[in-house]
Amino acid sequence: MNRAGSIAMLIIGIILSIIGASMAAGGIAVAWVASDQRDDGYFTSPTERYAVASHALVSPRLEAFGEGTPERLPFDVGTLRLRAAEPDAEIFIGLAPQDEVDEYLAGVNRTELRDVDFDPFRPVYRNISGSAAPAEPGSQDFWAASASGPGEQELIWDIEPGNWTVVVMNADASPGFSVDLQAGFRSELIRPAGAIVLIIGLVTLAIGLPLLVIGAVGLGRNQPESGTAGPETTPRRAAPVTGPTAGVVAGPPSYPVHLVAQLDPALSRWMWLVKWFLAIPHFFVLFFLWFAFAVTTLVAWFAILFTGRYPRSLFKFNVGVLRWNWRVAFYAYAAAGTDRYPPFTLGRTDYPADIVVEYPERLSRGLVLIKSWLLLIPHLLIVAAITGSATWGWQVQSGEYDATGGLSLLGLLVLVGVVAMLFTGYYPRPLFAFIIGLNRWIYRVLAYGSLMRDEYPPFRLDQDIET
Repeated sequence: MNRAGSIAMLIIGIILSIIGASMAAGGIAVAWVASDQRDDGYFTSPTERYAVASHALVSPRLEAFGEGTPERLPFDVGTLRLRAAEPDAEIFIGLAPQDEVDEYLAGVNRTELRDVDFDPFRPVYRNISGSAAPAEPGSQDFWAASASGPGEQELIWDIEPGNWTVVVMNADASPGFSVDLQAGFRSELIRPAGAIVLIIGLVTLAIGLPLLVIGAVGLGRNQPESGTAGPETTPRRAAPVTGPTAGVVAGPPSYPVHLVAQLDPALSRWMWLVKWFLAIPHFFVLFFLWFAFAVTTLVAWFAILFTGRYPRSLFKFNVGVLRWNWRVAFYAYAAAGTDRYPPFTLGRTDYPADIVVEYPERLSRGLVLIKSWLLLIPHLLIVAAITGSATWGWQVQSGEYDATGGLSLLGLLVLVGVVAMLFTGYYPRPLFAFIIGLNRWIYRVLAYGSLMRDEYPPFRLDQDIET
């Protein structure tokens, strides 16, 4: 398969796989929700007390299916259950068409419930003024469903198309009352709907995943071998070099993942301010490439487990994804070491940032079971400290965890470097070396965690600079 065909297969496979995965996850979630229906099969809201001084508490318009829907549907959509309790008075609860309720309560002081937050409970009301006295609600004949009397009252209504409103009043229509309300809903359509979505998602996945893998294999097969360190991966403490590789930060020969970074000696003082914006097309492409990377890594996991080998074409594709990501990171945010725009390719170029991972002829079948998570925990903690946000918070009011944003250690160091360059025209070389050392640590962990090598990543920065 030619390169264009591989790219087309990859794109179609990624899109179908993302759609299929989303639908499958949604179908599973819907099925789980359906199986979790309690209280006689109803999803219920918390019981809370609503107090108003007006004649009636009305809900906003409840639009079922919208205009143009037949008055009768060939299936049962669901059932709404409302419970109201007031131990000291007779309460009325009813549901009726919106226009009938508007006519009944025209000129009457009433309260519209606009919104409700349940954690913590906070109702939002809108008062509608009026001076007219309404007739007793039980004497009206337009209610689709209603209940009235002392104690707890229950209204059950099979949902029908139209615009509806729920009304709660004193049975004698007098103003002022306090009532405990609970709403519930159930539908026999939830489970089959979830099953249909799940089946469609799985079928879409079954089509998309093979296309994705075939496309990745084709692109990987078209990539030249990159397992041997070239001139860009000069061993550290090598003799000084000149020409296009001057200023290279090169990985040590002792570990088979070589991160290359060449600091541009003529960096613009201000261009780093807009690089993140210029790199948006790359971010968009990388979102899909990382999805493909995850799928192909999972395929490689099974291949290694059963054969002890990482499929070479998938290996070259995944190294290409790492290379693409590193070029964009080096340009935009993880080093800002060049003003040269990154190329849109998985292959090696003369770009001043590159990564080479030596291809392993054999990999441990047993190690593949634990190295991506268990063995990697110490490194993951360090990488999290390097790349994670420095500020975190806890919203005590809502009891929810909240990431409040902030610069990572790596981002802070890059910011110091580009600000120094802004004022001095010079990117501090020792700081650049330290930044590349941090990136080297990150990419060694990425390569190991994505099963590309069995050698455990060293705990070091390797920030030597060859000039």
